[in-house]
Amino acid sequence: MSKRDRIFFVLFLAYLGLVVWCCFGNFGSMPNVQREMFGIPTDKVVHFVMFLPFVFLAYMSFASLPKRRSQSVLLALAALGAGALMAVATEIGQSFTTYRSGDSWDFVADACGLLLAFAVVLLLIVTKKR
Repeated sequence: MSKRDRIFFVLFLAYLGLVVWCCFGNFGSMPNVQREMFGIPTDKVVHFVMFLPFVFLAYMSFASLPKRRSQSVLLALAALGAGALMAVATEIGQSFTTYRSGDSWDFVADACGLLLAFAVVLLLIVTKKR
């Protein structure tokens, strides 16, 4: 693991901690925010933005490992799958709390963020000169 990989791995772990805190924190005493942004419910925008960095940070944490482009694509797919599992796990976990609820539309917003990040990582892989 290169020094750059280690830095991204630490950033990825910090990011994961923030995602868990955001998904399971009790924020009932916070002030009200606008209900919609661009006609989309604010919490869905937050979910999209929250999961957007996942694939990039996960991929960059191990980017020096693949030697071929096909291996890089598999690593990006693994990062996408891990992000999807985390999104599902957070929604299921929230359904077991008394102050949160699991919402399938939150997962859809999470998945949209993950898929956009995956597309960007794929674009980087394809355009990178070897």
